[in-house]
Amino acid sequence: MSTVGILGGGQLARMLALAGAPLGVRFLVVDNVPEACASQVAPQLTADWRDFAALAEFARRIDVATFDFENVPADTAQWLTEHTRVFPNPRALAVAQDRLAEKSLFRDIGLPTPDFAAVDSREDLIRAVERIGVPSILKTRRLGYDGKGQFRLKAPTDVDAAWDALAGAPSILEAFVPFERELSVIAVRSREGEFRTYPLTQNWHADGILSASLAPAPGCEVLAPVAFAHARRIAEELDYVGVFALELFVKDGGLMGNEMAPRVHNSGHWTIEGAPASQFENHVRAVLGLPLGDTSAIGVSVMLNWVGELPPATPVLAEPRAHWHDYGKSPRAGRKVGHATLCAGNAAQMCERLARVAQALGRGAQAAPVLETLGLPAAP
Repeated sequence: MSTVGILGGGQLARMLALAGAPLGVRFLVVDNVPEACASQVAPQLTADWRDFAALAEFARRIDVATFDFENVPADTAQWLTEHTRVFPNPRALAVAQDRLAEKSLFRDIGLPTPDFAAVDSREDLIRAVERIGVPSILKTRRLGYDGKGQFRLKAPTDVDAAWDALAGAPSILEAFVPFERELSVIAVRSREGEFRTYPLTQNWHADGILSASLAPAPGCEVLAPVAFAHARRIAEELDYVGVFALELFVKDGGLMGNEMAPRVHNSGHWTIEGAPASQFENHVRAVLGLPLGDTSAIGVSVMLNWVGELPPATPVLAEPRAHWHDYGKSPRAGRKVGHATLCAGNAAQMCERLARVAQALGRGAQAAPVLETLGLPAAP
């Protein structure tokens, strides 16, 4: 029986452990927060990311290491490679940790991106705004996710406020993209180089945090093969092993690269019930060198994120093929505490089920763009 070690003990680690258990896989998570939510389903070692004595004990007890979030220090990831097998490799982690390196990789493999410029000083920011213009978004190069570490500049006079808001951290200025849709590719690559993708997912955000996902994304017959080809090139360039997400904007009918996540991803949660093998199961399979599972979609799936606190579960559980996920986390503003996935055989069935759930939970605004995309006008 193999043991997978996971750096990070959040909900992604929790769902990896739940997916791997039927395969006979054991898990050990390490996190610097005592009693992280994954510890409810797998044993936890509590340690700082640079407590190398504790990490040596962690490495001794596992067969392979992986991550539930990308901001593990690069030197920790590199150190681990000297003591156990690590997937994805530290280079992939390092690229995804740095928005400048990430955007540069996208351009190198032929994926268009918003215009961008490195910003290391206030003077750099002034020059970047003069070249790129406004509106634009200043983002920290590292440690930003779910809308954190960002400032939107609406006028050139916002330079000082933007610089102060990010406390002078090394940053990147990106042109604001008035996109038409947000899509993501959830992809997996095995140790042997086998590459598979799930159907494209369409996503909607609120306050920088994923609110809802729909899969398969409708009307993507032309875009899908292009998106999958970009994801394959990224995986091959990084010699990537495991699941990753490539987030994309659709603008003027074409694709632009937004960012990648070197891990299982929130926009792939629908795969737990909406695909024969979920992103979590396939990540476990990939890092252990097992054959990859089927990534096709079973009908239509919608994932609704619960942020801050959980709504009542009953209206969801009353629906056919509806699934509830409580992450075992205490309520807190801006915190992902759970999600629900609705599955249906077709768009018409999904509209009926989603509309009922949204009305019962008072979540009309969250469901409205999904219903509109599926062809049902939102309720007034």
